[in-house]
Amino acid sequence: MISLRPARPQDAQAVADLLAELDYPGSHAFIESRIKQLLSHPDATLILAVDEQTVLGCISLHFIPQLALAGDFCRISYFCVADGARNRGIGTLLEQRAVQLASDYGCDRIEVHCHERRTEAHRFYARQGYAESPKYLNKKIS
Repeated sequence: MISLRPARPQDAQAVADLLAELDYPGSHAFIESRIKQLLSHPDATLILAVDEQTVLGCISLHFIPQLALAGDFCRISYFCVADGARNRGIGTLLEQRAVQLASDYGCDRIEVHCHERRTEAHRFYARQGYAESPKYLNKKIS
């Protein structure tokens, strides 16, 4: 049976393995400290989907106050279900928890940035009711 729970620092290896599936290799060296940093932040959380002791998915959320709008928003920063665990409803469970937590934090919307090459993820988000935003800009800081 799949259950959802907050991540713990000792989940670092499993979370790093999930991130590697998203083409973020090399996070093993620092992921435990990043999990601790995330968990200490009052406006962020990392939720895991587990079956027994096996981590099958994760979703990282940030709750962001808005200056010019009445409602705040939630940003999904990382969202992954393990390759062998997809199509079992795990992504839907994690996304539903994100919606619940966002609502609890006073958010009126959720946003996610998903690279154009992740076409399967785009289909998942569309099924969950997400609409495409026309433009996203970023700037690397060296």
